[in-house]
Amino acid sequence: MRNPELPLVYSCSGCSNVAQLANTLAVRLDRAGLAEMSCIAGVGGRVASLVNKANSGRAILAIDGCRLQCVRGCLDQHGVKADLHLVLSQYGLKKRYGEDFSSDEADRLFHEVSGLIASDRFPPRKPDKPELSLVE
Repeated sequence: MRNPELPLVYSCSGCSNVAQLANTLAVRLDRAGLAEMSCIAGVGGRVASLVNKANSGRAILAIDGCRLQCVRGCLDQHGVKADLHLVLSQYGLKKRYGEDFSSDEADRLFHEVSGLIASDRFPPRKPDKPELSLVE
């Protein structure tokens, strides 16, 4: 089982450069142990186990590539709001089809997003249910 203390990260994975950059950032955060990547397509597709994970009360980082905000839309279907929602096209990146993002862009944003996760702008969410404890 993954670390339930880590925030969940959901990303766009569409066909544009900013969509693929969003996906790459989520993968890098997952592999670095800073967040646990989960499947936004499964949330949008109403896969029960993935919807349950999204509703688990864990902190959520949503990374959308463009103003269409498909990640936000998938979460909205289930009444889930991200604790931090980033739209990469608002970082001065132009949405382009048939082009890749640059490794410099990926590195710069990875460091920025890593810093946001570690900051007080991204507090851990409290579970809805209190944790059980032994009474002596």
